[in-house]
Amino acid sequence: MSFIRAVHGTALPAPATASPASLSHGLRLLLAASAGLSVASIYYSQPMLGVMGASLGASGTAVGLVPMLTQLGYALGILLLTPLGDRFDRRRIIVIKAALLSVALLLGGFAPGITLLLGVSFVVGLTATLAQDIVPAAATLAAEHERGKVVGSVMTGLLLGILLSRVISGVVAEHFGWRAMFQAAAASVALVGVAAWRGLPRFRPSNTLSYGALLKSLASLWTRYGALRRAALAQAFLSIGFSAFWSTLAVMLHGAPFHLGSAAAGAFGLAGAAGALGAPVAGRIADRFGPEVVTRLGAGLTVVSFATMFAAPWLEPHHRLWLIGASAVGFDLGVQITLVAHQTLVFGIEPAARSRLNAVLFVCVFIGMSIGAAGGSLVLARWGWMAVTLLATASSLAALAVRLFPAATARPAPTAAGR
Repeated sequence: MSFIRAVHGTALPAPATASPASLSHGLRLLLAASAGLSVASIYYSQPMLGVMGASLGASGTAVGLVPMLTQLGYALGILLLTPLGDRFDRRRIIVIKAALLSVALLLGGFAPGITLLLGVSFVVGLTATLAQDIVPAAATLAAEHERGKVVGSVMTGLLLGILLSRVISGVVAEHFGWRAMFQAAAASVALVGVAAWRGLPRFRPSNTLSYGALLKSLASLWTRYGALRRAALAQAFLSIGFSAFWSTLAVMLHGAPFHLGSAAAGAFGLAGAAGALGAPVAGRIADRFGPEVVTRLGAGLTVVSFATMFAAPWLEPHHRLWLIGASAVGFDLGVQITLVAHQTLVFGIEPAARSRLNAVLFVCVFIGMSIGAAGGSLVLARWGWMAVTLLATASSLAALAVRLFPAATARPAPTAAGR
């Protein structure tokens, strides 16, 4: 596997272990910005699909494969590449992925047809997983007493990248064309790579497992740690409701009684971004009172926020929009602070396996997102928006139930070095 060989290269001297004391405010800002700019790459295309299809002469079905392949590449990258952070220098991995992602985005900006663009989209998703290398890097650099705050700060950058990417790409595509958005994204990721190369310390690998053994260890981590299973399941349930809402919102707003366009749905994304700003606060609370408290607060807030939308049928259309916007702020805040708390909890389970633990968590998150998108579309078509609200509320209640369930005792860890 060429990527693994590149990561395993011998050009760098033996790295010094990155220490918690090395995490300055500037380095924290670098990590947050890098996470946001890299993960935004997988969402830029979504508002531009109509313009891209017309420009390339591609059908709606064909151009619709662009975001699907990007998400598929991202999911596979989390599963197959993110665990490498425990085996190799994370700094090297981040720099290599940033270089590959920048090249892929640049090729996308010059793609003459849909075929090349589809291939590039998969590579974009695969390499944009450098965001999931940055978060464990931040957790490793942070002192234990402030790990939640640091992870929260970096996750704020990542979440703002997700939520604002659609707004930015829509504006850029409208004024300068969709190719300009890809080219600008390539330049921004190239800057991330240069900044990481110059600003990040080197990370000493935490084990010497082979690649196959590294992947097999994902299952053993799942089996061994009840805390990991609870975090992954609870976050997956929250992701179902989150995805069901956002994947059906534009369709619902397009119909009666609102008859609003895609720009209106994008504006609700700004409401979600307001919720993401609560991530650092969640991290501080987790540092002070423990992440368990934050997971319950976040899941509870998500339940209440989704449940308030049951009042929508009794309100005038104008007031319904305000209710949906307020709910979006509330449940997005709940989902994001729970994610920060879950990552804080998971990163403390086994420091030598942080990349793999993060991979397990986010594989479950993406499974939940997929179920939510498919389930939300199905229930909206058959039973309407209130059924989507019911699905989101029920899945959030399931997440809260998981967090309230007594924790299981972890199984003893293996004694072999580099597990």
